[in-house]
Amino acid sequence: METVDVDELIEEFETITKDAERIQRETLRKILEENASAEYLQNLGLNGRTDPESFKSCVPLVTHEDLQPYIQRIIDGDISPILTGKPITTISRRHVIYMFLYSGTTQGKPKFLPFNDELMETTLQIFRTSYAFRNREFPIGKGKALQFIYGSKQSKTKGGLNAGTATTNVYRSSTFKAEMKAMQSQCCSPDEVIFGPDFHQSLYCHLLCGLIFREEIQLVFSTFAHSLVHAFRTFELVWEELCDDIREGVLSSRITVPSIRAAMSKILKPNPELADLIHKKCSGLSNWYGLIPELFPNAKYLSGIMTGSMEHYLKKLRHYAGDLPLMSADYGSSEGWIGANVNPSLPPELATFAVLPNIGYFEFIPQRLGNLESQVLCIEPKPVGLTEVKVGEEYEIIVTNVAGLYRYRLGDVVKVMGFHNSTPELKFICRRNLLLTINIDKNTEKDLQLSVDEAAQLLAEEKQEVVDFTSHVDLSTDPGHYVIFWEVSGEVNDEVLKECCNCLDRSFVDAGYVSARKVNAIGPLELRVVLKGTFQQILDHYLGLGAALSQFKTPRCVGPTNKTVLQILCNNIGKSYFSTAYG
Repeated sequence: METVDVDELIEEFETITKDAERIQRETLRKILEENASAEYLQNLGLNGRTDPESFKSCVPLVTHEDLQPYIQRIIDGDISPILTGKPITTISRRHVIYMFLYSGTTQGKPKFLPFNDELMETTLQIFRTSYAFRNREFPIGKGKALQFIYGSKQSKTKGGLNAGTATTNVYRSSTFKAEMKAMQSQCCSPDEVIFGPDFHQSLYCHLLCGLIFREEIQLVFSTFAHSLVHAFRTFELVWEELCDDIREGVLSSRITVPSIRAAMSKILKPNPELADLIHKKCSGLSNWYGLIPELFPNAKYLSGIMTGSMEHYLKKLRHYAGDLPLMSADYGSSEGWIGANVNPSLPPELATFAVLPNIGYFEFIPQRLGNLESQVLCIEPKPVGLTEVKVGEEYEIIVTNVAGLYRYRLGDVVKVMGFHNSTPELKFICRRNLLLTINIDKNTEKDLQLSVDEAAQLLAEEKQEVVDFTSHVDLSTDPGHYVIFWEVSGEVNDEVLKECCNCLDRSFVDAGYVSARKVNAIGPLELRVVLKGTFQQILDHYLGLGAALSQFKTPRCVGPTNKTVLQILCNNIGKSYFSTAYG
């Protein structure tokens, strides 16, 4: 496959976004016509109509739980057209770790979504589009990509379908590999490393491959910012061992998987000069600042999802990246893709995503109720179309993707920042679900993030940082109170941590929380500092359940049903502090 034509891709994007309303109608018509034989659609009374008005009036909004009876039949082997008119090729498995905020999620039990060739094509379209805009501003040459990607083990459903995470389905696709080569973004690691059964061994070999091909590395990527930070934290611990491998041309004994050892033996040859160079560069760094450009002198940028819960890792990632730009990757979910980052020069905190109007049918539920009557009666506003959204307003997204015809409530709240031609550019705000609530208080994932960021500034003065964090609502006390778990990089004295605890409490500015704290309807916030390695134990726990490192998100709130994670946290408490912010 030849290198993709960046100008042609941008021109295609400009064409489909000039008349987004028409494209949306055509996309909906196509989805409904191609899935007309599906049982789900036939039971809803559309009777062949494909216009948006009929679609909205006949087809209900659904969540993941609503679809489970249909999906279970597919898993059990029912080959009739149930949710889609076309065959379902694989099942995407979503584990609790990144389904954490779904109500009714049972710990450790995977949930499933259909995945077919249409979803694969929309995935590639998103990748191509964002690559075109990225490469126009930050052109990369012929070379390789250091990609910290991991394919989880695929299993078979009762009906014989392959079941795996969405990323695993993509990474195993020959079409995907060809596209990455055409985008000059071919992974420097062999498939045996990507699909290895032990992510610790795969990560070590990703780092080793990156060092071997250091002069050819054009970009550094992982699905989430967390995975990038985790990779280079690991590098700090194993860099001398990696140098030994390169010097001797012999792979570390820590790698025990035969297929990985065989694949790496074809790459790893004795190279004392390279080992000495890497050793010298690492030894000369100050606290690992600028590690990535030192290791990979021709890398142009780092890429991955860096919005939402990933913003916490940006400070550490910038420390490793030095002057290299950070680019937030595209916006989507296992339920379907939404938009591409067509403004790659913006920092991740300001990243916006232009909706591609031909990859699905999109609706938006306004998050600001229009009148007092609606608020009193708890009437949810009616969804509006893609081109009907207003700049500055916030919405929850509804996706009807090309793999199915259900109106799926994604649960994400976005803000419309502007328009690219006639399609909106969205900024991710937060998950709609409340994380922390006891009575009248309402605090989201974003509120928690802001509170932690503000309190963490006190640690920065001590040259320490919050490695990771989560939260919990403790109702075993009367009144109930918020618990924030922190893993801190080093030793911090009690006075600083007490002030951090007070700062966390004061930083929740929701009116319901503040008023409840003042009258002691909510108890003092508790900061629990956990031992080093606690969040690694949580990661290992979820990987043991079959989750993929590529899609790992630290749960930002641990509910009472998530007993194993809560137990890991509580078993590793080093110090505990209660806020005195409200007296």
